[in-house]
Amino acid sequence: MKYRILGRTGLEVSEIGLGGEWLERQSAESVKSMIDRAAEFGINILDCFMSNPEVRDRIGAAIAPRREKWVVQGHLCSVWENGQYGKSRDMKKVKFFFEDLLRRMKTDYIDVGMIHYVDTPDEYDAVVRDGVFDYARRLKEEGKIRYIGLSSHDARTAKMAAASGWVDVILFSVNPAFDLLPSNTDIMSMFEEAVYADPKLGGAIQPERDDFYRFCDREGVALTVMKCYGGGNLLKEKSSPFGVALTPLQCIHYALTRPAVASVLAGFSEPKHIDEAVAYETAPPESFDYASVLACAPKHAYSGQCLYCGHCAPCPVKIDVAMVNKLADLASFSNEIPGTIREHYKGLVRHASDCMACGQCEKRCPFGVPVAERMRAAAARFGL
Repeated sequence: MKYRILGRTGLEVSEIGLGGEWLERQSAESVKSMIDRAAEFGINILDCFMSNPEVRDRIGAAIAPRREKWVVQGHLCSVWENGQYGKSRDMKKVKFFFEDLLRRMKTDYIDVGMIHYVDTPDEYDAVVRDGVFDYARRLKEEGKIRYIGLSSHDARTAKMAAASGWVDVILFSVNPAFDLLPSNTDIMSMFEEAVYADPKLGGAIQPERDDFYRFCDREGVALTVMKCYGGGNLLKEKSSPFGVALTPLQCIHYALTRPAVASVLAGFSEPKHIDEAVAYETAPPESFDYASVLACAPKHAYSGQCLYCGHCAPCPVKIDVAMVNKLADLASFSNEIPGTIREHYKGLVRHASDCMACGQCEKRCPFGVPVAERMRAAAARFGL
């Protein structure tokens, strides 16, 4: 296992880490075996955003014998009410569930206290204004958290946090589908045959995201990565927006080559998934080549597929069409919508059901996505 410095924290973390979400579906024995397996390979960083008391207990019991060897990202504002996960900025709840996290994780400190799921500038302003940041700073002063972090899927919001001077680590969603645009100036030229005949064709990262990565790198704000497999969608030809399947190694390599990234927190539901991820450390360089795969993707793979590029904006009723499509695609990966995806969707200012089917977004979309149809499907899927 190779290790990287977690930005200005100075902590040394494994470049492949353990994203905890799938542990919520495991028994206590399975959680222990997964964490033990990860530790055998030298993985030493894990993220626990989950508020479910059972999974907190199970993770706490599994890491207790070697707590000092683990760098734990634990989340503030993740709550458990009425038997399900939720997000709250109510300070009474924030404090209760952070203390619950400490107790159930059998520890008196969390290495990185993540302010959970801040995806808009307005919400960032709210966590600063309404006391969440102040509480995090007090916890740091008291030694209950060592460093302050924030999780986000939005580059604008995440950059605001990085520029604050208070945030040391940002948990951010990184993968080619969320990042890449065609490298050509004229986006429509991607449909020309000559484009796909060029084996060196690459992609250009969305400017806002590229700027965010580079800003964090300059400022010493570390990035830890979530959703490097796109909820698993990138690993299957049928669900990949590129029309071709990527491998875990290609997804991991893509994330690890972004500026400021210290660790990719992959989701593991069984031990073989850990084995597949850590194979990155000994795999030949040619197995990392995602660019050629994407460059040679069939051009029809893009037609009708949402790449979350945002060219459909602005929406007259202010629906974040790209985000709705992203969450709908992630939800389609399983029969039951994961609680986190449902909560992210509920937190949007406007939902798919607000769509007027005016067609303006479809005229602007370079990929021919039937947006109105997708909005109707998303509204039916989420019931909102």
